[in-house]
Formats: sequence, C-alpha cells, structure tokens
Amino acid sequence: MAGIDESLTFKPVRIAVLTVSDTRTLETDTSGSTLAARIEADGHILADRALVKDDKAEVEAIVTRWINDPAVDAIITTGGTGLTGRDVTVEAVRPLFEKEIEGFSVIFHQVSYQTVGLSTLQSRASAGLVRGTFIFLLPGSTGAVKDAWDNILKFELDARYRPCNLVDIMPRLMER
Repeated sequence: MAGIDESLTFKPVRIAVLTVSDTRTLETDTSGSTLAARIEADGHILADRALVKDDKAEVEAIVTRWINDPAVDAIITTGGTGLTGRDVTVEAVRPLFEKEIEGFSVIFHQVSYQTVGLSTLQSRASAGLVRGTFIFLLPGSTGAVKDAWDNILKFELDARYRPCNLVDIMPRLMER
C-alpha cells in the first residue's frame, strides 16, 4: 500500500523556489511564500528563493544557475505556465530537460481537477530532469502550489514514501 513508512529515515532535499511574475514582489508573492513554508515545515532545506519577471532569458538563467549548483537537488517554479503571451516559463525551461517526467503533468491535472475543475486545462504544469536536478513547473496560483505540494511533491520528495519515490533514485540520476 502506498504511503509513508515511518520506520525509514527522512532525508531532507535541498529545494530552490523560483516565482515568475510581472506583478508580484517577494513581499506579495503568496504562492512562493506558501511553497517555501511547506518545504521547510516538511523538513526540507530551502536552498534558495528568487523572483524574476516573465522573461524567458531571465528564467532560463536562474534555473541554469541552480542546475549547476551542487547545493540544489530540486527546483520548483511557480508562475508562467499558462496560455497567455507573457507565460514563458515552459518555453524557458522545457528545452533544458534531458528527461521529461510526463506522469507529473498527468497527476497534477488529476489533483487540480478536484479543486478547479476543467480550468486545469489552462495549465501547462510539467516536470523534468536536468543533470541530476529535478525541476517542477507549477502554475502561479497559491491553490495550485498547495495542490502540487500537498498531494504530489510532499510524497515523491520523501525518501520514506513507498512503494517508491524520487529521493531513492537521486544517487543514480547521473549514471551512464
């Protein structure tokens, strides 16, 4: 049965959080703040946090910097996954993916459907792997961040989650 096996040891993951928004500041960034608080409350390490405008080059630059930082195991972005002309997070980050985690999008939409119904189709939430770093692209709403963390990432980034989780495979991500 799926769930947390309390007999196993928790292993904190070092997670960087990027908010992509033209309208928010770090002080008004409720989705990024919510995500950062949940990361730390669940025992993980907030490796870094930043906010950039909806600019493809800026998004790609900070994500690339974190990919190259050995102190970052995972990156979670919030914002820029919609359908408008300013939504560029997917275009900035997806080309970097060495492997896409297609199942994340599927599960995210299933979870999101429970809270926002058919409106979930307006999200291009996705995930991938780049040089051993997990990257998750989330919508910019606080509700979407809660859905993703509370129902998916909280478990997949916990080494105690069974039958399997992403933490268990981290040492093998760079195998050739």
